[in-house]
Amino acid sequence: MASKFGVPPEGENIRTMVMERVAVAREEDGAKVTVDWRGQQKHLIVITMPVGMLYFNPDTHRIRAQKTLDPERNTILEELPWSEDAQQYLHKLLTCKPSDPNSIDPDFIALRDELDQFGQKEPGIITPDGILVDGNTRCAALRELHEPNIRVAVLPEDTSRADINAVELALQLRRDKRRDYTYINRLIAIEDELASGRSQEDIARAFNIKVATLQTDRRIFELVNNAIERSRSADGRRSLRLPDFEDHQEKLRELQRDYEKLAKTDPDGAEHLKESRLQMVLLNMPKTTLRLAEADFHERYLEERLPPELAPEIGETAAVTVPGLPGVTVPDADVSVKKVRALTDTLLQARATLESADSASASEVKRAVALIDAAKTTFASAAKLAGQNAQLQKRQVAVPERITDATEYIQQCVREFAEAKAKNAIDEEAFDDALIALRDSLSRLALLAGRTFSSPGDGVNWLLAASEAK
Repeated sequence: MASKFGVPPEGENIRTMVMERVAVAREEDGAKVTVDWRGQQKHLIVITMPVGMLYFNPDTHRIRAQKTLDPERNTILEELPWSEDAQQYLHKLLTCKPSDPNSIDPDFIALRDELDQFGQKEPGIITPDGILVDGNTRCAALRELHEPNIRVAVLPEDTSRADINAVELALQLRRDKRRDYTYINRLIAIEDELASGRSQEDIARAFNIKVATLQTDRRIFELVNNAIERSRSADGRRSLRLPDFEDHQEKLRELQRDYEKLAKTDPDGAEHLKESRLQMVLLNMPKTTLRLAEADFHERYLEERLPPELAPEIGETAAVTVPGLPGVTVPDADVSVKKVRALTDTLLQARATLESADSASASEVKRAVALIDAAKTTFASAAKLAGQNAQLQKRQVAVPERITDATEYIQQCVREFAEAKAKNAIDEEAFDDALIALRDSLSRLALLAGRTFSSPGDGVNWLLAASEAK
């Protein structure tokens, strides 16, 4: 949040104009909108305000993660949120693509075109001091269209900073045509709500998700923040940013789900899976490829193919002391886990160099590009082998699974046969025809099995005997 929020410099003048227009609209019984206000429904009067007079909300969750993309401008935004530079930075963030600040967001272009063609349909919401609580992006679009005015509803005169955040969040979670928060900004909003004292159960209801989903999303947010910290350069000048993970929501959720499932029975294997899939996320590989990275992916398919620059030297495991417990030691991480983590760190730092190329030397950028390119080539080869093995395993289990399915159908047939017999409702001719078809199919299967197995087991021997008995 902005460390110095306060009242905008033109706040008093804006408040005077707002109150005058609210009074007129009240006398004319003008339009109203309803919002959740301190646990109740409140009807707000709608007025028209000059679009250039209002202030973007420095605390809006819509661009909370994106603020960190430019540290210098973010510092200005934190310290002087109402300054021209800070407000221009907010305008830029509201219009750019969440995962790529150098590109205009297609959703923003669509919103701007809609406003240009049809005009403003839904009013925004402001504080009496002119801070936009809802409608920040619409205001940015109207300014680009050079529209002079914007329709807004006005919050009560005693609106606090906490009220602003609560109203914005409540409006965002309504199922209407507002632009959704991006995934990372949604995670930040959850953490902010928890920090304000709300329970997980209450927040889960507000976001219309299960508590278990909220807890999983929190662990994903922790994973992302940990990855950012691991990506930090030795001099602290470069690291990945939260928006760098915006486009990977489904990959991260699947990663976390499979990690937690495996961690219950194989903690080291779960670490291998998590690190290998995080590496693939950094290389922007598709979700279907990430699924090939199981616990054995690094050792079985990747390690021996890694070029020297991607295969760091790792020492043997050693005992490490437990802080606060003198003389107590526990085994350090397994060597194989250390290796896969070291590879992740290398890719994290290389990716951070590419994302912050302006603060890196030409040689550093060149090396990072070479590392990422080498990793993509190596991972593609390893993933291809893993995919081929997965297809082989599917074929190996396909035949037994078909037999299992057939067994279940026959078991169901036994139950239904008994019921049909009791009701004298058996079609004997159709039943006989079906059995002949079954016999012929089993005969063909027996012929293939007899040619395949030199030392058949009990099941295959029964099949062969049944086929010969006909």
